[in-house]
Amino acid sequence: MRELYPVRYPEIVQSASEETGLSEALIYAVIKTESGFDPSAESHAGAKGLMQMIPDTFSWIQQKHDGNVQFEEDALLDPETNIRYGCRVLREMMDWFGDVDTALCAYNAGAGTVQRWLSDPAYSSDGKTLDKIPYPETARYVEKINQNRKIYEKLYDFEIE
Repeated sequence: MRELYPVRYPEIVQSASEETGLSEALIYAVIKTESGFDPSAESHAGAKGLMQMIPDTFSWIQQKHDGNVQFEEDALLDPETNIRYGCRVLREMMDWFGDVDTALCAYNAGAGTVQRWLSDPAYSSDGKTLDKIPYPETARYVEKINQNRKIYEKLYDFEIE
């Protein structure tokens, strides 16, 4: 079973986990779901690397954390850079929305989209959590990451987020 749920880049993932407070199991689940651990993966939407970040998101999080730096899109294909900044984005979404599932929705569909869903009573009864995820792709994405995270926690005895 471990061959289906590998632990790659362990030093990078552990460092990103310590920096952001995200569990290693969650980080591995996102990487497995997003890219299947292919550091050169590119989506039809232009997302790149292990955690499938789009260049605009990378530029935003890089500016937020590192100030006025030169944006280099190829850096998204570097595992250390991609994991570090991907985790920073996910941490920002966790801080903004307050829970893992809503943060994962924002990571997948965009924070603005999730904010609209939360303000719509058809999708959120309290304006803070989603009762229903309107995009089937995003709903499947969140479900897949949660399944993968649970398997990683069982296989490797990671701490639970």
